[in-house]
Amino acid sequence: MNAAATAQYRANQQGSAAEVVEKHGELVRRIAHHLAARLPASVEIDDLIQAGMLGLIDAARNFQSDQGAAFETYASIRIRGAMIDEIRRGDWVPRSVHRRYRDIVSATREVEQTTGQAATAQQVAAQLGVGLDEYHAMVENAARGQLVSLDAHMDEHDGEARLASHDTASPARAFEQVAFRDALAEAIDGLPERERLVLSLYYEQELNLREIGAVLGVSESRACQIHGQAAVRLRARLADWRRDGADEDDDYLP
Repeated sequence: MNAAATAQYRANQQGSAAEVVEKHGELVRRIAHHLAARLPASVEIDDLIQAGMLGLIDAARNFQSDQGAAFETYASIRIRGAMIDEIRRGDWVPRSVHRRYRDIVSATREVEQTTGQAATAQQVAAQLGVGLDEYHAMVENAARGQLVSLDAHMDEHDGEARLASHDTASPARAFEQVAFRDALAEAIDGLPERERLVLSLYYEQELNLREIGAVLGVSESRACQIHGQAAVRLRARLADWRRDGADEDDDYLP
């Protein structure tokens, strides 16, 4: 197929931006509402939709049918990525929350290395020198700030990588991705049963925290705490996967 024919093919497949938005706008709104249900009320859903529409248009411009994925699958990843980038630019998580999260991860790692067992909330709270209620509040606040990072991480390692052709990544990078996924799977298998269930409901069944709370018979706040504890435990156990020299917010893990 020559250049002119290729250009015509793409034009026919993609249409104008207005046509793409009209045809797939509901997909953007669905993703925005699903993502917003996982986030604090301070995140405006209209901002997510606006960012998602731009991601949709970008997906239409760059989609190649020979990659073996349906357009809606490809677009969904681009849309979510655009929304997550918008949230990150807003920087609605206070630095103090990030610091407390790192403290919780460090304390969890120290307890588990010392005891050789999964750290309990009581043990981590004692390691931090805080009461149990304060610890739970710290985990919940940190968890809501980390959900977007974990979503972005899952997209990076389980989304775009699936759609990219095999020759776009170096052999070393491809090996690294496979090794990380294996290590992550092993770490998830080692989580307490309830934490594994919450991760499964959140990422595989795509339930929001309120829905997960209903399944478990607990409050949305408690569901968030359980999710947060699982994320803390994973980061503590996979600390060796942090990129050398990376910033705190640019790690493999949430």
